[in-house]
Amino acid sequence: MEPSTALIRRVEINSGKEQYILTLHSEDFSALYPGMVRYTLTVTEGERTIAVFRTNSYEYSPLVPLSAEEISRRTADEWEREIRLNPVEFVLNHQQKLQKHAVSPPVDIVVIQGSPRAHGNCSILAGWTVEAAQDLGMHVQVIYPHDMDVHACIGCYQCYNTGSCVFNDDMGNIIDAIRSTSLLVVCSPVYTNTVPSGLKLLIDRCQAFHAERLLSGGITGQRGLIFSVAGREGDENFTCVTRVISAFFRNLGITPVGEILIDRADAIRDIRTIPGLEHHVREKVKHHLSMKETVEKQA
Repeated sequence: MEPSTALIRRVEINSGKEQYILTLHSEDFSALYPGMVRYTLTVTEGERTIAVFRTNSYEYSPLVPLSAEEISRRTADEWEREIRLNPVEFVLNHQQKLQKHAVSPPVDIVVIQGSPRAHGNCSILAGWTVEAAQDLGMHVQVIYPHDMDVHACIGCYQCYNTGSCVFNDDMGNIIDAIRSTSLLVVCSPVYTNTVPSGLKLLIDRCQAFHAERLLSGGITGQRGLIFSVAGREGDENFTCVTRVISAFFRNLGITPVGEILIDRADAIRDIRTIPGLEHHVREKVKHHLSMKETVEKQA
């Protein structure tokens, strides 16, 4: 559903042969979050966009004595003064901010190895997944959250202004990979009835990708698999893990299409000793990758 848009201000600024147009719009994002409004301030010259500023009402917590509308109006006043005073300098200062990073090549399958143990059972599951993909000649990428620089999400909601996070760390590359893949496999052990901290950091920071999807219209056709290992016996040990990862998938528009849950790992120690498990994992991965090839041939 497209948000309703209202024009708050429009100013034409003439400077020699150039005419700059400053506009301030509000967009009702209540369908996304109750009462959310995004404000977009834009300066254009002909068909060229010179500068863009966005802010939204959810950025401002109860103790902040400012509002998104007030900030956007103040910024509009400042930009108008700067353009009238020195338009060339204004353009030079703002053009670099509009530069976009290169688009990453597509990946057939992305595997998130969510365990901090480099040689544990989740590593075995990830290895089987990679080999299954390689058997089909697929391009695969493995992500190790615990070995990467991923800052904790601070709930600033600024990603809903531009679709990108305010932090410049390894999450940009992680989101690039997830964006480009058709199949996402998450391998996670059970840590205190949920996912490990490094994986949870990644999940939370993917809120920026959720914002990107909503602002750009979203992505369809992506699928997700859950592979998990628990030390204790019983399916109830996986309840939080499957709920967290399934919610993660749905938040990104990824359809959960299956799971393999392995309990009693403390007693088993090495899941490679479980009869038929390796074959089961490989066949599940190949099945969903083959579905991708079928869809592409039909397209």
